[in-house]
Amino acid sequence: MLHDMLQALNDTGLATAIRENGLLFPWLEVAHVMAISLVLGSIAIVDLRLLGVASTSYPVSRLTRALLPLTWVGFACAVLTGGLLFSSQPLMYFVNLAFRMKMVMLVAAGLNMAVFHLFTQRGVAAWNAGAPTPTAAKVAGLLSILIWIMIAAFGRWIGFTLNPF
Repeated sequence: MLHDMLQALNDTGLATAIRENGLLFPWLEVAHVMAISLVLGSIAIVDLRLLGVASTSYPVSRLTRALLPLTWVGFACAVLTGGLLFSSQPLMYFVNLAFRMKMVMLVAAGLNMAVFHLFTQRGVAAWNAGAPTPTAAKVAGLLSILIWIMIAAFGRWIGFTLNPF
């Protein structure tokens, strides 16, 4: 059943156009990399603040409030462009280890973010500015940076492990 769904996606006109057009796939890839760069950059700023390495003069809540909309815009663009890239060869991507690991890391990033926002950030008023960042927030920041580095690495690895068109 999954194979049939992936084959149906592969057979769509849009997927065929992306796969067969000499310019469409590379431009989608450029847009995907730019979107991921926006996500990584905005998240790294917050994570480095949580670790006490950068932007320490900014309250965490102010920094998060300013950057979160950019992060979501970048993430939405990355999902859209990534989905379009995936549609060009869904059967090949689905069995690719690097692709699967990237998807696992995206889930891990989401879980890390959810735990941080639901639990750790609740007490931000006590450590927002001027007080030491709690260990839980530092761990969340470190995990986030490491997970997003792995997402980027696995994403890049995909291009070297897919069979050519």
